Amino acid sequence: MKLEAQREHLLKPLQHVIGAVERRQTLPILGNVLVIAKARELTLTATDLEVELSARVELPVETPGETTLPARKLYDILRSLPEESTVTLSVEGEKATLRCGRGRFTLMALPATDFPTLEDLPFTGNLHMTQGAFRKVIEHTHFAMAQQDVRYYLNGLLLEVGPNALRVVATDGHRLAFQELSVEDEAVEPRQVIVPRKGVLELLRLLADADTGVVLSLGANHIRVTMGDIRFTSKLIDGKFPDYHRVIPRDGSRIVIADRMVLRNALARASIVLSDKTQGVRLQLDDWILRVQAQNAEQEEAEEEIEINYSGGAMEIGFNVSYLLDALGALGGELARLSFTDVGSSCLLEESEGGASKHVIMPMRL
Repeated sequence: MKLEAQREHLLKPLQHVIGAVERRQTLPILGNVLVIAKARELTLTATDLEVELSARVELPVETPGETTLPARKLYDILRSLPEESTVTLSVEGEKATLRCGRGRFTLMALPATDFPTLEDLPFTGNLHMTQGAFRKVIEHTHFAMAQQDVRYYLNGLLLEVGPNALRVVATDGHRLAFQELSVEDEAVEPRQVIVPRKGVLELLRLLADADTGVVLSLGANHIRVTMGDIRFTSKLIDGKFPDYHRVIPRDGSRIVIADRMVLRNALARASIVLSDKTQGVRLQLDDWILRVQAQNAEQEEAEEEIEINYSGGAMEIGFNVSYLLDALGALGGELARLSFTDVGSSCLLEESEGGASKHVIMPMRL
C-alpha cells in the first residue's frame, strides 16, 4: 500500500475515530486503526468491541491495500507535523513507513484480517433528522444517565422510536430527562433501544450543531448513525428500561412560573456555599415569592428571593441543586414551569409555553 496526501487529509479522519481506541486494550489489535486504501479513497476504522467509528476521505491512492497501524502513535506523529505538509505512507509486510520532508517514522503493522469490524451487520429501517436536532436532544438528556449503577440499563440513554418521532430518555433513579424530536422514518417498527454511555459521549463529540443530515439505523443488537463520511456503530445495552411514563407527574396542584435564567442564576449563586458532599438547596414558596436557601456544614449560608407567579400557599421543599441547574439549563424559552404536589413528591420542570422537554427531580430531605 502506498499513498501521498496532505497532513490534514490524514489527521482529520483519524481525529474522528480515535475516541474508540482504548488506552488499555485486552487485545493488541484494538490499539490499532484499520486503514483501507482504495483507488480514490481512504477509510480509517477504530473499535473497542463496544463502539466502532469509521471515517472516509477522498484522496488519490498510488497502490491500494489495507493494514492496521498503532492509532495513538500515528495520531501523535501526524499532529506534530507542520501544517499543510505532504505526507507519504507506504506499507510493506509488517512495517509501515511515514515520510514528511526529511523525517521518517517506521511503525509496526498488524494484519487487517485480524481486525474485528461490524461492516456486515443487518440494519432495518432508517430515521432521518439533522445533526443539530439530534445533538440537541442528546445534549439535553444525557446528563441524567447513571454512572456505574448496578442497574446496568440505567447506564445508558433510551431511544424510543415511534411513528415519525424519536423520544430520548435518561434517568439515574433520582432524576429523569425527556426530549422528543420529530423525524422522518422509513417503515421503522416502534421499539426501544438503550445506547451505552461511551457511545452517547462519542455521538456528542461527533455530531455537529448544523443542518446537515444524519441517518439513524437500528439493528437487533446495534445502532448505527451515519453523518456524511463518518459512521458510528455501537452495541446496545440488553435490558428493560423502566416505564418512564409512570415517573412523569401529572396534574401537579402547585404551579410555579418563573423567569428561567433568573431562577437558574439564583440557584447558581446559592450553590457557591455548598460543598461537594452537601448539594441540597431549600426552596421556600410563598404567594408570588420564592426563597432559595443553602447552608453548609460550617454554617455558611446563602439566601436569595425572586419574584414568581405562584399562589398555592406556603411550602418548603429540598432538592439537589445540581439537578435543578442541569434541568433549567436544558430547557428553552424565557419562562420555566415547575409543578409540585407536596413535599414528598417529585417536581416536574417544563417550558412554560409547552414543548418537547420534561425533567423530573425527586426531592431530598435537608
